[in-house]
Amino acid sequence: MPAPTPASPPQSFLQIVQSCDSFPAADQVQNGAAPEETLIPWLLSSSPTSPAVGLLRPEIVAQLRKETEAFDGSRGSWFFGQDSETGREWVSFADEIDTPSARSRVVKELCERWRDVGLWPEEIGPGKWRNELYPVYRDPFGTHDYPGNADEDVHGDNLNYAFRMERAATGLFGIVIYGVHVTVYEEVPSKDGKQPEYKIWVPRRAATKQTWPGYLDNSIAGGIEAGSGVLDCVVKEAMEEASIPEDIVRRYARPTGTVSNLVRTPGGWFQPELGFVHDLCLPPNSGIQPRPLDGEVESFELLSLDKVIEHMRSGLFVSNSATVLVDFMVRKGVISPDDEPHYQEIVARIHRKFRHEFWVTCAVHNVIKRAGKRTASTQVDDQTEDTQPIIEVEEFKI
Repeated sequence: MPAPTPASPPQSFLQIVQSCDSFPAADQVQNGAAPEETLIPWLLSSSPTSPAVGLLRPEIVAQLRKETEAFDGSRGSWFFGQDSETGREWVSFADEIDTPSARSRVVKELCERWRDVGLWPEEIGPGKWRNELYPVYRDPFGTHDYPGNADEDVHGDNLNYAFRMERAATGLFGIVIYGVHVTVYEEVPSKDGKQPEYKIWVPRRAATKQTWPGYLDNSIAGGIEAGSGVLDCVVKEAMEEASIPEDIVRRYARPTGTVSNLVRTPGGWFQPELGFVHDLCLPPNSGIQPRPLDGEVESFELLSLDKVIEHMRSGLFVSNSATVLVDFMVRKGVISPDDEPHYQEIVARIHRKFRHEFWVTCAVHNVIKRAGKRTASTQVDDQTEDTQPIIEVEEFKI
């Protein structure tokens, strides 16, 4: 990615959010704003009602089919389902790949093989590989109950946790990724008792970063690896990126919610992101100043909020970090419904639901025909076909 150049004309707050939340929502797709290619849901098992954990582009599905047909080592790892009437497809693990460790093993072997033979080098090539494992959950908004690195199967397959995989490959599979964002700032009360003045510590990413080199960023940010808690990740990233000691983080950092976006990357990959947001307001005259430590940040600068907004409108920030700053300004009342005509859409789009159930219904629609009416959560017994009524679902056209 080239170094940032100022956008012209300046972007609105809604455009800033849209640059990150760039994948159509379910209602937009249903109203005709469909992506340019058919995306295939990735389910945990062969049942079309199994939880969907990802969304695959046709080229990924084609490669999985090719390997399943050509390599004995991959035979039995994948299932390819298709609705005989509508032609809609889904991909899942084969039924015998039914534990977290088995799924992790299959995905690890697959992604390392693709890396080694040079497939999708812009995503998983040697220069992009992170050697960081990210957890995958059945419900991304559910309990994050990763059982630890020692034994993934200690609780059987009864957790929300499903498996883990290499961070760099998550975009290829449309996996939800999780991270932390911390806004480190100073607050100066106004003399008239109204809106205080905010100054934010803004880092510039190192030119050697794999992603967004040279762009402005949120004060502290980082991905949550498998086995790391949210606050643990905040503490770790604060020291590594900004030289802020643990005791300062634990004393002043406050969780303020989450931001979630559906991102279509420049390479066309589908990447849902969920960030746990924290504010870290430094007390007056604290003498605490973020400083680069691990080489990922080139410098820090304390900027007025007006200057931060100017840089945001110019497109000089990493897109998801700009979204976090929009959330900060909404929470602080800097962006208000009286002054911002797109207030409701902005708020909604920085807190997107990923609607995994629509990925499933895309695969389920018309797969099972029965007489009568039934809810989508009811189990189907193929041995009693004549007495089992239909699963009724809403079709979602991706």
